[in-house]
Amino acid sequence: MFKIVRKEVLNPSVKLMEIEAPYVAKKAQPGQFIIFRIDDAGERIPLTIADYDREKGTVTIIFQEVGKSTKRLGAMEAGDSILDFVGPLGVASHFDGLKKVAVIGGGLGTAIAYPQAKHLHSMGVEVDSIVGFRNKELIILEKEMAAASSRLFIATDDGSNGNKGFVTDILKRLIEDGNKYDMVIAIGPLIMMKVVSNLTKQYGIKTIVSMNPVMIDGTGMCGGCRVTVGGKTKFACVDGPDFDGHEVDFDEAMRRQSMYKSEEKISNEKHECRLGGEVNA
Repeated sequence: MFKIVRKEVLNPSVKLMEIEAPYVAKKAQPGQFIIFRIDDAGERIPLTIADYDREKGTVTIIFQEVGKSTKRLGAMEAGDSILDFVGPLGVASHFDGLKKVAVIGGGLGTAIAYPQAKHLHSMGVEVDSIVGFRNKELIILEKEMAAASSRLFIATDDGSNGNKGFVTDILKRLIEDGNKYDMVIAIGPLIMMKVVSNLTKQYGIKTIVSMNPVMIDGTGMCGGCRVTVGGKTKFACVDGPDFDGHEVDFDEAMRRQSMYKSEEKISNEKHECRLGGEVNA
């Protein structure tokens, strides 16, 4: 069993949990992920490692309550335990030889962008972090991202934080202002990563994206997390989750992402019915 040692509510639907998992913490690197299971009847859910503390033996995860399993996890408290917490999985990010990088996070993708920015910043790399949210109430990790960045830019779709626009608007302005980036790292919704990759391709800037397709076993056996990169089939769990954004087939990935929405809706509705009362036969 893996104990929840700390829980923090970042916004109404996003939670942070620090999990006691010393063996995972010992090996964890930025870009990797874990798969958790609440109990022996639970589904396997992958989550990117948001942070880790090797001395304390803890791993931090940040998740949005969107389905049955994440809502069940979100209802748990510090002191509770979950059955499985497997990792670290995936290929760690590689940042050798970089001097200046733009790290972009879209919504919950900021939680995945944070360890990337933090690691780069600790290496002495100049980091411009750009994060975007629908509104100011949804902003997460602002202090943490500021501490991990040379400069932090926050945009909201509705302008409620005083800076209306999209992450691509800020990135384009920074590039046209003469900032020379060795790499852009974009993490968030597929459409955001696609638009960022299309923009950076115009300027010839290497771009890395983090893919998070449907995943089951996390070891490359099931094939559920396959993505097309450079015309070849790759598996996000063992070949990624980082890939060259200029080679990812985002349109295919978005089609695959929507395949199970109806089943997810039914599962979620049944879960909520059980929380609120009897389920009609």
